[in-house]
Amino acid sequence: MPPVYAARVIPLRDTIPSSRVPVVNYTIIAANLAVFLHEATLGPRAEGFLFTYGLVPREFTLTAVFTSMFVHAGWLHVLGNMLYLYIFGDNVEDRLGHVRYVLFYLLCGAAAAATHALTAVHSGVPVVGASGAIAGVSGAYFLFFPTSRVVTLVPIFLFIQIVEIPAVFFLLLWFVLQVATGVATLGAGASGGVAVWAHVGGFVAGMILGPVLRGRREG
Repeated sequence: MPPVYAARVIPLRDTIPSSRVPVVNYTIIAANLAVFLHEATLGPRAEGFLFTYGLVPREFTLTAVFTSMFVHAGWLHVLGNMLYLYIFGDNVEDRLGHVRYVLFYLLCGAAAAATHALTAVHSGVPVVGASGAIAGVSGAYFLFFPTSRVVTLVPIFLFIQIVEIPAVFFLLLWFVLQVATGVATLGAGASGGVAVWAHVGGFVAGMILGPVLRGRREG
């Protein structure tokens, strides 16, 4: 899930505090950063790492579905994804509970990977990143917190403005852009290196799985 889109807006935080420490969300963020730090030490072997642990649609394996969620292609890729997860994940974990959130996150990531694979069956390019799972988190957030607002940095020419944007508008615009880009590039497998259909699949999965898994709060 890229950190910027359209007018290059950058989310900073939301306006709904979590009522408990999001230990699972923090753990997922730490795991992604740890894997990327390891990847950064590999030098020329990093490309092989991407092919080993990324999801290659024409060589689809269940193992790669899950390992690919923790591998990223660069600093901007991992930091952008972790920013979105940090902003939206704590509230969704708060609503689902720690254990359900783990299951929810992994299932959304798997749904996103499967969606991408179905739209790029013959692709030999490895797809990596947590964006599909994070799109699922965003889909659940979209339903769970309709009154939330996202504090957003908006560059306007040479000036920078910080504004509050309704979360439903922020996330809906992002989703519509993913669908539009996906339709425009259908059959190509990805657009500009971004697996937009994985984002679409993850978001829809989040909207379905979020309400299904929501239950009584855990202690």
